[in-house]
Amino acid sequence: MLYREVADFYEKVEATTKRLEITALLVDMLRNASCDEIANVVYMTHGRLFPDFYPEKIGMAEKMAIRTLSTVCRMEQSKVEAMWKQVGDAGLLGEQMLRASSPSGLGSEALTVNEVHDSLSKMALSSGPGSQETKINLLARLLASSTPVEAKYILRIVMGKMRIGVAAMTLIDALSATFATKEDRDAVEIAFNITSDLGRVAVALCREGISGLSTLGLEVNVPVRSMLAERLPGLDEILAKMGGTAALDFKYDGLRMQAHIGDGRVRLFSRQLEEITDQFPEMLNAIASAFRGRSGIIEGECVPVDINTGEMLPFQVVSRRRGRKHGLEEAVEEFPVTLFLFDILLLDGRNFMEVPYRERRRKLEETIAENERVKLSTVKLVSTAAEAEDFFNLALQSGCEGVVAKSPADESVYQPGARGWLWIKYKKDYKAEMIDTVDLVVVGAFAGRGRRSGTYGALLMATYDKERQVFETVTKLGSGFDDETLFSLPDMLKTSLLPAKSGEVESRMVADFWFRPALVLEVIGAEVTHSPVHTCNWGKIKEGSGLAVRFPRFTGKFRKDKDAYDATASGEILEMYRMQLKKT
Repeated sequence: MLYREVADFYEKVEATTKRLEITALLVDMLRNASCDEIANVVYMTHGRLFPDFYPEKIGMAEKMAIRTLSTVCRMEQSKVEAMWKQVGDAGLLGEQMLRASSPSGLGSEALTVNEVHDSLSKMALSSGPGSQETKINLLARLLASSTPVEAKYILRIVMGKMRIGVAAMTLIDALSATFATKEDRDAVEIAFNITSDLGRVAVALCREGISGLSTLGLEVNVPVRSMLAERLPGLDEILAKMGGTAALDFKYDGLRMQAHIGDGRVRLFSRQLEEITDQFPEMLNAIASAFRGRSGIIEGECVPVDINTGEMLPFQVVSRRRGRKHGLEEAVEEFPVTLFLFDILLLDGRNFMEVPYRERRRKLEETIAENERVKLSTVKLVSTAAEAEDFFNLALQSGCEGVVAKSPADESVYQPGARGWLWIKYKKDYKAEMIDTVDLVVVGAFAGRGRRSGTYGALLMATYDKERQVFETVTKLGSGFDDETLFSLPDMLKTSLLPAKSGEVESRMVADFWFRPALVLEVIGAEVTHSPVHTCNWGKIKEGSGLAVRFPRFTGKFRKDKDAYDATASGEILEMYRMQLKKT
């Protein structure tokens, strides 16, 4: 398949915001791809080269891309840099420059999909001395063979900003429609949640149809998308929802971590599928020592602990360990952590996701020999509201956020990537009128005035509607920021800045600045209320009205462990609103 054919599909996708039209276009594109190239088509359409959990990224800085365009189009670097600042989109700039330097609009060679992917992969895998020049030369050769439209999307992939609004769930819709049926969609999503690899799912479907998914199972060193919890405002309601009995598990305020043990080594992955093995070197021997099996996948919460008192510390402390390349030994000493394990997914080749929670918990207890750094989470089976309240208070006294209630029923399997009523979280924040903190995405901002001149006066925050695959505005956020954080926001958000509103965002408000949905903030508010201006759950409660978070305040927590698509769902805001009505 020629890459220019794929680029033409991207042009059509970018020109519409209608989900059904986007899906139909993707189906047409996938049908034109062979089974030997479909994985690469899927990865690049998602703005990637490899599965999410692969560490390799192209890693090309703006200056390197500017140098490449300068070389290919024979233009002074300073002029390219000035144009870059004006256009704000590497892809559009590359398209404009190649169109000007090649009026016919034709590249010197017809690039295939696999040729483009191979060249970009070599760029990503290039490291060490001379790697910058290697990357520039590889990109220059690609651009020299590209049409202007091809160059647009090649540069966007290189810079990590595809801007066509195709999320993983949209690709799952398209793969289901191409190789199976609408009824098979859930099976396709489950395969993706288990493998975390859309390309691999696409190849299995292309070669064998829906039956091909049966070959995709749990594997050590392939991270699983984490199971998520629903929420309710009271412990009595949680017990009622679970049939009168629930296993309450401490809800730790830390970093969710998946440990993969096999072939004599331990690898660690975050909830976002990022490999974090090198960031927690002290945990590797501790986990290997605690684990009694040959191989497996276990899951827990990595929590910072005060070296003087033994008390658990808040999430912000463990976040100081993230992404460190220097001073790691000092960080290990200064911010030691303990892994509290709460689930087992795979043990010696047996898939435990398919067995009930109580059996998983027993197997976890049999498999783990606790040590100083690896512990089992604290759990208690309760059947009365009084027992539940006592355990909840114990969790708070122990330094936890609250509890997670887990169904002890036979159908309580581990559901990768899903949020359901088999797990229900209950936090101390529920004592406020708004039953929980929410994780909202920055999609826009308003210019600051007075003492906030030079930064943003407020941020436009959104939830994510998973059904419609759009971000819906839910509040303007201006409280809870200290001055240092407030004035760091423009720099923090500059890589997400867009010239216009993203096609993934629905807003009735006009912001001064628009951003690609990426940065997630934890927010608490007074209540959820009707709004004539915010689009969250528009028309679902009242015609001509959405829902909004009233009197929002930033808690100080940047949710770097969450992708924009994992932010609080619009449906959760709707449930919070309904719970408020019940309480009143």
